[in-house]
Amino acid sequence: MSEKKQDYYHSLYEVAKVINSSLDPGKVLEIIARQVSDAMGLKAASIRLLDKEGKRLLLGSSFGLSKGYIRKGAVEVEKSGLDREALSGNNVTIHDACSDPRFQYPEKAKEEGIASLVVVPLRVEDRAIGVLRGYSDTCREFSDDEIEFMTIIANLSAIAIENARLHQKMKRDFELQEAFEYRLFED
Repeated sequence: MSEKKQDYYHSLYEVAKVINSSLDPGKVLEIIARQVSDAMGLKAASIRLLDKEGKRLLLGSSFGLSKGYIRKGAVEVEKSGLDREALSGNNVTIHDACSDPRFQYPEKAKEEGIASLVVVPLRVEDRAIGVLRGYSDTCREFSDDEIEFMTIIANLSAIAIENARLHQKMKRDFELQEAFEYRLFED
């Protein structure tokens, strides 16, 4: 087995471990972004989640990106061809972020030192909930193994996010039920 594949397996193990040990979505997403970046030798990685209206991608977590780049502006699905493609279920690669018209902020990518990207969808059942992005500081092609690795991580991420959302909903429902029962016994 190649050293690169060993890195992928180690990263998958670390991601699975954190998913099983934490329902804190922020912590889980932070570790996932770091693992993707480290395992693939990337400049950075980010996870963006669809807002309730499905019009913008909100930052869930990132690793390796500057605060200035993170605050560059809203990522709007309609203006970001690469995210639109990914949210429809496709893996998307961009060889040159500064010249590809699908990339919403090419000038900011240049300032940040981002040359190439790979974007894969986060899906729960048949519904897209966000994207996982990998950023390279050199123009490059992404291998099938790299895209497969990111797809696996994206699937695990989507499961973790959905589990955290369900946990939060159950917690709220339980608290409402407790409050209701308390009022019943007081009366």
